[in-house]
Amino acid sequence: MPRDFVSESLSHDPVHGYIPFISGDNLPEGEVAEQEIIDHPWVQRLRHIHQLQTAWFVFPSAEHMRFQHVLGAMHLASKAMDYWYESLASVCPNVPSRPYVESLVRMAALLHDVGHGPFGHFFDDQYLDQFDVTHEDIGAVVIEKELGDLLCRIRRNPNGTLGPLEELDPRQIGWLIRRPQPGDESDGNPDWLRKLRALFSGIYTVDNMDFVLRDAYMSGYNTKAFDLSRLLHYSFFTPAGLTIHARGRSALVHFIETRANLFRSIYFHRTVRALDLSLEDIFAETMQHLFQGNPIDNLDAYRQFNESTFLVDVQRWSNSKDPEIALLGSQWQSILHRDSSWKMSAERTINFHSAMNAQTTIFSEKELVEKRLRSALPSALQDIPLRLDVARHYHRPSARLPAGGQNWLLTPGYDEPVELMDDELFRTLPVSFLIFRVYSHSHSHDADINAALESILGAASDSKTNM
Repeated sequence: MPRDFVSESLSHDPVHGYIPFISGDNLPEGEVAEQEIIDHPWVQRLRHIHQLQTAWFVFPSAEHMRFQHVLGAMHLASKAMDYWYESLASVCPNVPSRPYVESLVRMAALLHDVGHGPFGHFFDDQYLDQFDVTHEDIGAVVIEKELGDLLCRIRRNPNGTLGPLEELDPRQIGWLIRRPQPGDESDGNPDWLRKLRALFSGIYTVDNMDFVLRDAYMSGYNTKAFDLSRLLHYSFFTPAGLTIHARGRSALVHFIETRANLFRSIYFHRTVRALDLSLEDIFAETMQHLFQGNPIDNLDAYRQFNESTFLVDVQRWSNSKDPEIALLGSQWQSILHRDSSWKMSAERTINFHSAMNAQTTIFSEKELVEKRLRSALPSALQDIPLRLDVARHYHRPSARLPAGGQNWLLTPGYDEPVELMDDELFRTLPVSFLIFRVYSHSHSHDADINAALESILGAASDSKTNM
């Protein structure tokens, strides 16, 4: 069947080339086009939230927004269905038609970041955490309450049309974008939907495959970060879940290593983390003047709250007649001019090959390490201002770490796939790594701080040699 070029439009993307989507032309009355979701204020809001949290302050070309990312993730959802739908249908006889499944995952990919606030994950940690919600929780509410009526009337995507009795379920979309929680495996969702969750919560997803390619390209780190085609080609669904053939294992390992290097080089860059520390110092007080309460309780205000509005407001504060706001404004001016008050004095990277060691290392307890560090400094320096920063990245799943059970490996000669964490090649990768840094207000005491930190590392190594 030829493509409907009248109802289809293209968006050009530097990473994926042309991204097709259904526009509003030539559709039956009452039907909603994908473009109507793309153009909705909730999605357009993502044009005003940077993909790279604060790293865009450090990497001049990495100015891309979450809007470009979600379009790319939507495109990858279709590419994944090109490769994976047939195997999903073979192991889940009750799966809906491919057009239904493809539209479902396309909309989930497009909307997976719709709940983000200014500065992305930083906003989750520094503001949303007090309400025990995440951007995914907010996103699920937005999908069901704000966009649900529109999503129900999507009838087609660039590769097909839904069946006469098929209708997208916004609750399924909202469920897909949320990370698995203990006990929600038996929450009544069909097996085919539970398997599709691997596209959003697993080792390689339409989310992280896009942002690794996009962030590497836009930051200048790498123009072809990993072999996407090989990763998709050798993946398929089995009764266990999303499975990769042993021939695709090297591509997956390369993807994992590239992602880890992006964390080391871009997301956890020393200056990026210094800016984060400066933001932490004033963020709670700032939010009292910009937005209060749980966003879920005030979605209209939250929809209009983004990085653009945030930064415009704080830049005006330095001229305020209110001394408290003026002081905050001067602190924001320093941050926006990249004049962080914190300078990195010491850094250590620790790789963990055991999940237990990753959880029990003393370097996860900043207060304990700071106490020991100060006691190891010369007495004249024990009260100087210091900030300790712990940045952790999980390389691969483990029975003790989140998002396990989503990905499997099939090796020729074996009847059943095994969970990827048990694979011999995966065991050669660290479970996680931790970058531990000490920041001070100047570099005057770097030698003493490094010596004190080294003494703590030596003591830790003596007590846990297999760390």
